[in-house]
Amino acid sequence: MGTVLTIVIIAVVLLAAAAVFVLYQRRRSSELQQRFGPEYERTLEESGDRRSAERELRGRQRRVSRLEITPLSRESARTYRAEWAKVQQSFVDRPAGAVADADRLVLRMMRESGYPVDEFEQRADDVSVDHPDVAMHYREAHRIAVAHARGDADTEDLRQAVTAYRHLVDALLDDSENRTTTKEQA
Repeated sequence: MGTVLTIVIIAVVLLAAAAVFVLYQRRRSSELQQRFGPEYERTLEESGDRRSAERELRGRQRRVSRLEITPLSRESARTYRAEWAKVQQSFVDRPAGAVADADRLVLRMMRESGYPVDEFEQRADDVSVDHPDVAMHYREAHRIAVAHARGDADTEDLRQAVTAYRHLVDALLDDSENRTTTKEQA
């Protein structure tokens, strides 16, 4: 009877451990889905399986946590806000130029904030950690800019690119405003 009882206890402990492990995995998946939103789905679709996608997203979080990303200073934010207004106004007369200007402005803002800007996909992945919805727009803007360089984008596409870039500009400016507000409250 003692051997049977021992086997039953071991089986129950193993089942309980397996249940705890499954619940832990589900919780981690749920947290990643909530944090990354549409970026979780995009990464899952790209990788083909949940485990790889989640490993990729956790890797992004680790990478970005090692970067020194800081919100823009109040002065820089004011300057960039004015530049962004000019970019939007220029769209009427020179849509392609506005897209190119928006891309350059975003790069400067990201560089000043501490994002590495050498390669587009890495930039978009890095942005996705703190701004997953914005990363989707940034990818769309970049896709249209590349299509335009090939001659495959019309004025409506260019308008959509400027609108998509605006999401990232707004996020970086909002980070700056939130920093200023937090400092003033401290």
